[in-house]
Amino acid sequence: MDALMGYFLILLTVLLTVYGQIVIKWQVNLAGALPAQFSERTLFLLKLIVNPWILSALAAAFLASIAWMAAMTRFELSKAYPFMALNFVLVGILAVHLFGETVNPAKIVGLVLVIAGLIVSSQG
Repeated sequence: MDALMGYFLILLTVLLTVYGQIVIKWQVNLAGALPAQFSERTLFLLKLIVNPWILSALAAAFLASIAWMAAMTRFELSKAYPFMALNFVLVGILAVHLFGETVNPAKIVGLVLVIAGLIVSSQG
């Protein structure tokens, strides 16, 4: 039962991290390009930081850290950390579906290799 809770905490860490990355990309896309001038760039970034969606992404990152610390009480780092590779897989898939990012054979091979690495490393 302790291991099951550990895996749940790892999954929670991954999901909260993915949420944060997707929300930040969504809001940055809505905000537009980073201005060239320093003063405009600073104001642009300050507006993003106080955006409620960005704040929710930052809160998700904080909660992911809490979940990760709890997971570390149940697993060795070398056993738990490979599961963080799921972030690459989930963010990559969601980026294609939500933002229309391109898919090419190299990206597909890369994701397959990440998944294979996760499977191999979780066997230890």
